[in-house]
Amino acid sequence: MTDDQLIHRLGAVSSHRHVAHLGYLLKHAQLRFFELGAVALAPLGINGREAAVLRAIDPDRPVSQGEIARAMNVDRTTMVALVDDLQLKGLVQRRPDLDDRRKNVVELTDAGRSVVRQAAEAAEQAERDFLGPLSAAEAAQFKKMLRVLLERAEPPDVSG
Repeated sequence: MTDDQLIHRLGAVSSHRHVAHLGYLLKHAQLRFFELGAVALAPLGINGREAAVLRAIDPDRPVSQGEIARAMNVDRTTMVALVDDLQLKGLVQRRPDLDDRRKNVVELTDAGRSVVRQAAEAAEQAERDFLGPLSAAEAAQFKKMLRVLLERAEPPDVSG
């Protein structure tokens, strides 16, 4: 049973108690935000993950696939597939590194640079849509509180 199925089943038992749980609120807010982002990016022919890869590529110099994978915390095999898809769409080009032929470097094409700009505008619109029910002051406060939580949160001790 997935988390969503469990939440749905629990929701049928206790109609509104789960909406007060922080995990539920954060998860569903994130899902809504991602939905808005996906709709905004769809006309560009890319998804959120591809947009993130495009943003991770330095527009001024070629970047190795490994650097992008590390920056995004993505395994190399997944990164190869993502770059393959972006290359098929004409948004990046890949070539051997001139200094180290064992590595491939990735560069944005002119179309890729254009899509990066358009994706940034689409993301800003998705954020405005998401925060639309809030006043400007509430939206700023909401983002400020999230930053505080992220900056001050201690990583969990998973050592045992």
